[in-house]
Amino acid sequence: MPNPLRSDRIAADLHRAQTIHRLLLMDLFARDPWFRYGNRRRCRENLRANRQRIMESFQLRFYVQTGVINTNLKREIMKIPVLPPFDHLPKPYTGPSADEVLKLRREFLSPGIFLYYKKPIMLVEGKGQYVFDEHGHRYLDGLGGIVTVSVGHCHPHVVEAIRRQNETLQHSTTIYLHPNIAQYAQNLASKMPGNLKVCYFVNSGSEATDLALLMARVHTGNFDVIALRNCYHGGNMSAMGLTAHSNWKFNVPHSFGVHHAIAPDPYRGQWSRSDADAGKNYAADVKSLIDYATSGRVAGFISETIQGVGGCVVFPDGYLKHTYEHIRAAGGLCIADEVQTGFGRTGSHYWGFETQGVIPDIVTMAKGIGNGCPLAAVVTTPQIATALTQRVHFNTFGGNPVVCAQGNAVLEVIDREKLQANTLKVGCVITAGLERLKAKHNIIGDVRGKGLLLGMELVKDRATKEPAKAECAQVVETCRDLGLLLGKGGLWGQTIRMAPPMCLTEADAAFMIDVLDTALSTL
Repeated sequence: MPNPLRSDRIAADLHRAQTIHRLLLMDLFARDPWFRYGNRRRCRENLRANRQRIMESFQLRFYVQTGVINTNLKREIMKIPVLPPFDHLPKPYTGPSADEVLKLRREFLSPGIFLYYKKPIMLVEGKGQYVFDEHGHRYLDGLGGIVTVSVGHCHPHVVEAIRRQNETLQHSTTIYLHPNIAQYAQNLASKMPGNLKVCYFVNSGSEATDLALLMARVHTGNFDVIALRNCYHGGNMSAMGLTAHSNWKFNVPHSFGVHHAIAPDPYRGQWSRSDADAGKNYAADVKSLIDYATSGRVAGFISETIQGVGGCVVFPDGYLKHTYEHIRAAGGLCIADEVQTGFGRTGSHYWGFETQGVIPDIVTMAKGIGNGCPLAAVVTTPQIATALTQRVHFNTFGGNPVVCAQGNAVLEVIDREKLQANTLKVGCVITAGLERLKAKHNIIGDVRGKGLLLGMELVKDRATKEPAKAECAQVVETCRDLGLLLGKGGLWGQTIRMAPPMCLTEADAAFMIDVLDTALSTL
């Protein structure tokens, strides 16, 4: 049986009986197994057969007696968004309960790692675009493991590639030859434009950022680097120095030689999307930093091509083109952080930087590159790559045979199943739906993104753009209750982030919009 309704939720919504009605029904039915499997008929049958027991367990006699529940019950049930049918049934889970796992986590894991949701969810299985909790309840993974699951959870081709390699050789470092790393590097390089042909494999996006920064400084002989406000590039010391979000920066010495330019944010910035020169105007701040904050010579410039953690901020057209010109004139290299935007996630292009019509000197990638395994890469030109030959540089697990097999399988699935094209198609469906929600709900200040990397910023007032932080958190909670997992972004946690696996269907897209509509209507 589901857990009883939380008294704090009821107390918070007593002022609107209609809202109480909707929220009670969400909690009552969204956790029903048949509801999760998309079988509305069985859900209603289960309700009728167990109605008295359900009402008693939820302590809702007061609401039944006052008519809050009985009024239009059937009609309200039919309004609750239902997950599209899915023919995968999760395996029975026999491990420790979520409460037991939470207790172990609190005792043995760092308190520095955080959980989503007031009552944490425990995921024990995944298939395609869906994940399952220990009770077998299905959720649409609208965040893709934080923009990491690209081709779908437990894709059979990827799983088989891992199994074959695990049974042959699990580990071999780069001091020996192995076909996987060489063949994978060739295949990955074939996806890159220009002379970006040399790969160096590491384990995470933070490592990739650190290595790219080292390459730029060694190759140019310069030290200063320009990054952007509102950016995120990782959690190690060098990446934290580049990151420009106080939420992610510890009060320790960092950012040596790093200068942060104005974020080219068309929604909150000085120049909006309607300004044809917005990209050029924002890029002028980079030139100003070079002139006033450095010696006039820089090692490089690094930026995401869409700011993910910052709230899915899409740069105005021409921004990177003008910025790259300023950086190269100052002797620097241009680094594109494709950790979240790469591998077709923008839909229109394979790499996010291609949407700006530029070719960087160094590209970092992680997350979707391996569909969930610890794999990342730095890709650059042969000339820049030689910088690392000046000293010994080594990564024990970079290019491991198993992760290279998995990364190569991911490339194959993206091509074979035409996931980039699917991302463009389904992304357009979601974007159109979000725009409809914006027209309906005044709390939505902005809708933005590309493909299946989307953001919806919530504001208390469209004129002042005051961030609606609490409301955003509540929408994410309500969406979870209805079977949709989403993320939050932005400095104040005011932007809902969407980055589902690229195998998402149009039926899933419709479900996402219906759930968001329901959640926004309960505020």
